[in-house]
Amino acid sequence: MFDIFKQITDWLWLYPILIILVGGGIIMSVTLRFFQITKFPFIIRETFGKIFKKSSGSGTITPFQAATSALASTIGAANIVGVPLAIATGGPGAIFWMWLIAIFGCALKYSEIILGIKYRVKNEEGEYVGGPMYYLKNGAKMPLLGTLFAFFLMIEIAPSIATQSASIVQTAATININPIVTGIVVIAIVGLVVYGGIKRISKVTEKLVPVMAIAYFLIAVIAILANYKNIPVAFELIFKGAFTPTAAVGGFAGSVIAATIKAGAARGAYSNEAGMGTSTIAHSAAVTDFPARQGLWGIFEIIVDTLGICTITAFLVLTTGIWSTVGSDKAAAMPSMAIQSVLGAKFGGGFLTICMLMFVLSTLIVVIFYGEKQAEYLFGLKASKAARVIYLAFIMVGALCKLDNIVVLLDFTLAGVIGTNMIGVIKLRKEVREESDAFFASQKNEKTQHIS
Repeated sequence: MFDIFKQITDWLWLYPILIILVGGGIIMSVTLRFFQITKFPFIIRETFGKIFKKSSGSGTITPFQAATSALASTIGAANIVGVPLAIATGGPGAIFWMWLIAIFGCALKYSEIILGIKYRVKNEEGEYVGGPMYYLKNGAKMPLLGTLFAFFLMIEIAPSIATQSASIVQTAATININPIVTGIVVIAIVGLVVYGGIKRISKVTEKLVPVMAIAYFLIAVIAILANYKNIPVAFELIFKGAFTPTAAVGGFAGSVIAATIKAGAARGAYSNEAGMGTSTIAHSAAVTDFPARQGLWGIFEIIVDTLGICTITAFLVLTTGIWSTVGSDKAAAMPSMAIQSVLGAKFGGGFLTICMLMFVLSTLIVVIFYGEKQAEYLFGLKASKAARVIYLAFIMVGALCKLDNIVVLLDFTLAGVIGTNMIGVIKLRKEVREESDAFFASQKNEKTQHIS
């Protein structure tokens, strides 16, 4: 029965979801005149260049806090574990498809955030809340799809949490830490933060995310440079493997093109969340004057997440050769083993365990908040409090279950999330363009007034 379930999931990601993600990304890129390329210098100035600038407008948290809260969800185990898992199941060519999803995903994520801000509301506690369920209901006038999205995401959060937990457990196991101990520690830390709401979450993530991202990036680069002669080989493996089957070698069982595309698309979508609409739940709380201004932070996230950290992880496991020696059931341990091969078992294993702990903690904190908001949308504020307890329990479930099985359930529920969200984004594409054009027109007017 599980094999049939896996076959259905594989088919969903090979055909319908890939067509929806890439096709939807192309449609929104054309609608927005490929602004992610033509406006790239402006996007960099408005995000990387204004990280600490205060914004005017209404909202609950700052734009940077919203971005780091969303990044906390996207920069997590998906970057350290999802990438080697994609390579282990689809071969190095999966990275090419991950990059492709990211380029078109910029237009998708920008569009989702615009709609999330435009259709956000205030809840009983006076905080701004939003997301696909609100723009599907109030914008696209499709309340049933809004309900389905909330239901699918509420369910998807459970295997997502278990995946994150399994990832830290496998990494910690490389330095002989008991899975149950790891699970208990993670539950305790995450529980303390999530019970403080979005304001406490944003304060934690705005400090934690930059530190963990920079630390991991620097150590991974050192390990890659130690094997710099293999960098051209890694590029060849990625581009050749994207269009031709990859033969079995060592612990790698080999892959066909279909498996390569599926692995890259699924792990890429899970990593940067473009097309899922989930990051809009965090961005909907941001203080901003234009929905499109906050939308630029979605592109910032994809640059940092997929084109930055995911790429570094890919080259880490490819240049060290670890990808060809370990099977998919132990994919979570690949980055740790790669760093250990260069920096030694004690420092390499210990560093990545700490780093992975920070990544997983930040992700769990935010995805539990996302899950709560779905329960709140479906059943009210009291239900969101109960959901929090259930989600915390799934941390221990992940600590004791096989990663391969959890990922199949994750991919299946993720397909439902993407399918419902993308219908709303495509239907509301004219509104997205109008909001985007209004923002860029205002920037042009500001520039003209400044010159005069």
